[in-house]
Amino acid sequence: MRKTALALALALVCRPALADKILMESPAAPKAIGPDSQAIQSGKLVFVSGSLPFDPDGKIDYSKQDVSAQTRRAIDNIALELKAANLTLDDVVSATVYVTDIDDFPAVNTVYASYFHPPYPARAFVQVAKLLRGAKVEISVIAAK
Repeated sequence: MRKTALALALALVCRPALADKILMESPAAPKAIGPDSQAIQSGKLVFVSGSLPFDPDGKIDYSKQDVSAQTRRAIDNIALELKAANLTLDDVVSATVYVTDIDDFPAVNTVYASYFHPPYPARAFVQVAKLLRGAKVEISVIAAK
């Protein structure tokens, strides 16, 4: 009896912290190009998929622009997606930045620093071999409500 009561109590109290999964989408941001979502809210966290420097209107080809312009577009897209979850860049707690050339760190960092404020999100900065559609940078973030 005691084991059953303990198991029931644990089942009621120890729910997974991130059990729910709510789609967050902004019609103003570029649509996902694969089987993924712009963002997912789970508990108090919002996970934003990797944001590439795509023009939401499809009028500007950012792959032909420098890494600074691409970084601005990627972060602007993230801000649009966060807005759909009633969040801002100030709510970002973690970011992962992917670049095709690690030597772009200073340029990307300058743009990044103009968008984020102390306390800065935790961040990883990673060089990759290639990104979709010739992009030089992709950024994914996690924000907290």
